[in-house]
Amino acid sequence: MMQLFFKKQFHAAIRDGTKRTTIRRWPKAHVTAGGNSYAPGLGWLRIEGVEQVELSQLGEEDARSDGFDSHASLLRTLNQLYPDHLTDGKQWFRIAFSMHEPIAPRAPKAKAQQPLF
Repeated sequence: MMQLFFKKQFHAAIRDGTKRTTIRRWPKAHVTAGGNSYAPGLGWLRIEGVEQVELSQLGEEDARSDGFDSHASLLRTLNQLYPDHLTDGKQWFRIAFSMHEPIAPRAPKAKAQQPLF
C-alpha cells in the first residue's frame, strides 16, 4: 500500500473536496485507479485516476483542482518540491482522488496554562 503524504495546509481542502488532484514525480505510478491509498492525518483516499502528464500540459483548471489559486503558483511549488526534475529521470503523474474513509482531524494541542501569580 502506497501512502500519499500531503502538507497540512491542504488537509481542509482535501476534506471538503476542493483539492481533488495531486501532481507527483515518480519513476513509475505508485498508485492505481480504483484502488485506495492511506493519507496520514486524513484517512483513506479512493484513487479515481492516474495519468502521466507533462508540466506543459497543466493549466489553470489543474491548479484549482490541486488546491492552488493559479497555474503559476502550482508550477512554482512543483519546482520547489522537485528542484532536480529536469535531470532526475522520473515522470510527472496527475492523481485524481476523493475521500473514501476520512478520520477525524486532530484537535489542536492545548497551550500550557500560565500560573496566575
